[in-house]
This record gives sequence, C-alpha cells and structure tokens, in this order.
Amino acid sequence: MTEKTQTTESASTTPKPAATTASRPSSGAASRPRSTKPRFKRYERRRKVCRLCVEKVDAVDYKNIQMLKSFTMDSGKILSRRITGTCAKHQRQIRQAIMRNRNLSSLPYTNK
Repeated sequence: MTEKTQTTESASTTPKPAATTASRPSSGAASRPRSTKPRFKRYERRRKVCRLCVEKVDAVDYKNIQMLKSFTMDSGKILSRRITGTCAKHQRQIRQAIMRNRNLSSLPYTNK
C-alpha cells in the first residue's frame, strides 16, 4: 500500500508547465490569431470614364440643356469631376457652358 500512496503523491506534486505569455502583448487585436481566409471580399470599383470622351465630343455646346442638366444637382450646383468621372478638359467646358446658360436664364442658379 505504500507504493500506491507514493505514486499518487508524486503525480499530484509534479509541477505543471507554465504558459509562456510574457513575449506577447496583452492587447485584444494583437493577441488574436490571424486567419488565412479573408473575412470579406474586397469590392473593386469600376474606373470612371469620361462620358464626353467616349462619345468623342470636341466642344460642349451651351445650347444642349438636357446634357448640361445631367452634370448639375437638383439644387443647381455643378457636380464635381470626382462624382461625374469627366476629364479636366471637358469639366472646364461643362462649367463654362453652364455659366453661359445661367446668364441666358436657361438653367437656374439655384432651385429653392
């Protein structure tokens, strides 16, 4: 019986290995394991192309009110190149045509 008590005592008194967490930071994001699988699919935007370059428009005509309205907001503001996707050359022509149209009262300065 003494042999049994010795084996059980030695098994219970053996020190357990300590976890080595001293080298890792304790912040939440850094301590999480990285997964190899992406969480979400990356959305790739379509490159905006100048509509006037595609239609091969040399000069923007101030008399074409329907086309000029598509480059303005409902409030009367001119839309930026970033939103419409027009090139710099055509954006300058659009601005000039809209300003001429406003002077002729074909397009409003503002819609209140």
